[in-house]
Amino acid sequence: MYRLPRRPLSRLSTPLRTSRLTWLRHKTNLAEVDSTGIPLKPTWSVHELLSSYPRPTVSPATLKRLHELSALIPPLEGTPEHAKLSQEMEELVRLVEAVKLVDVNEVAEDGPVPDGRIWASGEAVSLNAGALGEAEAVGGRSLLQHASRTVDGLYVVEADKPRN
Repeated sequence: MYRLPRRPLSRLSTPLRTSRLTWLRHKTNLAEVDSTGIPLKPTWSVHELLSSYPRPTVSPATLKRLHELSALIPPLEGTPEHAKLSQEMEELVRLVEAVKLVDVNEVAEDGPVPDGRIWASGEAVSLNAGALGEAEAVGGRSLLQHASRTVDGLYVVEADKPRN
């Protein structure tokens, strides 16, 4: 097993802008690494990171309103499901609040954010029928040949409700 070498505080905190608290945490907990320098165990966790942030509370009324907005049925208040869901929502709110506190003003931009959409900016989807190219357009009555059931040239759709 290998151990990561210790660095002096001045060398570590200046270029990486690491806080003293973070440096002290990593100073006391040197991670064991393999021959390529990869830690054998996780060196941090989201729960550990968020433990320093205050725990928000999600009221039962808020939880009920979220369910209404989502068109879901909320669990009854006082049940284990309600308590578990409340706790999970509080953890999500804590994570969101922690992300909102991150100061990104000093982060240098390497350029514009790449356009990750399917259709890049400035390009549009062609709505011309001829733009399909060589593809054979199938329509009208010829689509009926793909239906599992037809009657007199019409689709037959089974309904769940019986007819009166």
